[in-house]
Amino acid sequence: MHWLVVHQHLYQPPREDPWLELVPREASAAPDHDWNARITRECYARQAAAERWQQHGAAHGPPAVNDPDARAGLAQVVNLYAWCSFDVGPTLCEWLDREAPHTMRAMQQGDAASVQRWGHGNAIAAPYHHVILPLASPRERRTEIRWGLRDFQRRFSREAEGFWLPECAVDDATLEALADEGLRFVILAPYQVEGHDGRGLPLRWEGSGGRTLTIVPYDGSLAGDVAFGGLLRNAEALAQRFTPFRDWSPEQLAREPRATMLCTDGETFGHHHAGGEATLLDALRKVAERNRNTQGPQTQLVNAATLVARVPATTTVRLVSPSAWSCAHGVERWRSNCGCRLDGNRPPQQAWRGPLRDALTALAERAHAQYEHEARSLFADDPWDVRDAYGEVVSEDGIALEAFVRARLRPSADGGQEAQRLQRARELLELERATLRLFTSCAWFFDDVDRIEVRQVLRYAARVLELGGQADAWAGPLVDALRTARHDGHRGPSAADVFLHDALPDRDVGMRVAAGAAAMSSSWDAERNGPMPSQLGVYDLVVTPAAAADNTEDRHWHIGLHHRRSGVSTQYQATVHGRGAAMKLWITQLHETAHEQSQAQIEAEPFSVHELPELAARAVLGASRSDDALTAH
Repeated sequence: MHWLVVHQHLYQPPREDPWLELVPREASAAPDHDWNARITRECYARQAAAERWQQHGAAHGPPAVNDPDARAGLAQVVNLYAWCSFDVGPTLCEWLDREAPHTMRAMQQGDAASVQRWGHGNAIAAPYHHVILPLASPRERRTEIRWGLRDFQRRFSREAEGFWLPECAVDDATLEALADEGLRFVILAPYQVEGHDGRGLPLRWEGSGGRTLTIVPYDGSLAGDVAFGGLLRNAEALAQRFTPFRDWSPEQLAREPRATMLCTDGETFGHHHAGGEATLLDALRKVAERNRNTQGPQTQLVNAATLVARVPATTTVRLVSPSAWSCAHGVERWRSNCGCRLDGNRPPQQAWRGPLRDALTALAERAHAQYEHEARSLFADDPWDVRDAYGEVVSEDGIALEAFVRARLRPSADGGQEAQRLQRARELLELERATLRLFTSCAWFFDDVDRIEVRQVLRYAARVLELGGQADAWAGPLVDALRTARHDGHRGPSAADVFLHDALPDRDVGMRVAAGAAAMSSSWDAERNGPMPSQLGVYDLVVTPAAAADNTEDRHWHIGLHHRRSGVSTQYQATVHGRGAAMKLWITQLHETAHEQSQAQIEAEPFSVHELPELAARAVLGASRSDDALTAH
């Protein structure tokens, strides 16, 4: 028997604003709203319904859109998630749950179908955040693994057997941690294993404590030709690469069994290579047809978990430790100027990587210490056990988070201040979530310090300052440390410039954004007798008209905000001046002893918070950082 596995790694860098938990419009993703939406349309959704076309007895791609008989040539629609091994990043799942639930459901249905077919599911788990696990502390590594496993169980209604390592970054300590959690296998590149015999069969790793784990090696040459070569333009050529032992005799293959695993980013099929999902489907169909029409050796399509179950690993190997599939220097790409970069024509100028990691590590240490100090008096159990268990609900909000925290609160001595204690406990767990997000690997992968991926983790840093309640004490050391993270070590922008200009908000900026957007949207909806908005991102909104305006051009609103993750509630007064395409907004946060006011102006087509919340969000966000009014186009 020859075994064939096709594994897809599905992941997108996080794009949500850390305060609103919304992905803003990204002009470069047009005609779609953002890159998550575009890649879902081009890839994830297509793989849920890959189309195979038939014309004159041969399979072809879809016909021209103006063909009146286009549907007549459609031979089959297949959910590739039912036939391919895959992992999907939990943070991407959060977005799919909200914005593309049908695609998320297709992944779950595909996994369930594979369990019925083979007894083992196609889906494997991954760390909750796309972090380089060999660079994480043992405690953070454990939490990332446990959050990923708990989220996987909730989504796929079963325990995970395998685990995907971001960038295939691995060391012995990481495999020890996975084995401790009862996982059975990981997928690695062949060059990450000492003693790889080239047969493609599962290999056995044994840790210092005697625990074992199976390594499934993928075919590096095949992966490169699919991702960067022309294989996805030719289904027949791909099918031949899927059956490299077709000329062997069944007896020879019985004596020397082989396995072939294609492992690549799922975005390869449809996004990077248009029509790639149809080519993959056609190639798999050709493999099945060849099996039916030959007396020679058979190629059996299975998933990675089935291969591990049917072909027990007997060859013991050692890791190349640490190593990763996208760095020739171990895991240095995510902490030093090792020379790995996307643009090979440019000299290596990534001296910023080390200082950026050092600065965020120092901030994380302060945040963890603050969490432990406060959480010990709030939670009945060990704070770090509570953090690990938070993975049960971390992708949810509202009632689920409140119930989780309430069940773990230590009873207070006098029974007082229960609401305040509950809210602070929720904030502390959100502090830990924001802190773990600091080390999303994308920030270090690319060539420049002022890219959007670095901006994103620096926004998480600003959120850490806010949730920690120690912004005045933490901000200065953080900015000083970020100043040394420059593009080439001497010239160009520093990470501090990016942080101060693009990431550091005024306090409560997320609430101001939500309140301002609600006020402007309510004013526009009121003109159409539409409903008052009830949500914006992670905020619940209660919008009620305030006292009647003396000026007919003004509308007054009272806005109540409730953050569904942290539990923080805030009240605002808002005045919207003008109507139609141009509005001016004044918002005042209602404190017991003081008022804070921001002004914003928006010049755009009239909008509703249900339709284009980012218009209002950008306007108020800009105004909250400056005394000048902001024009949002």
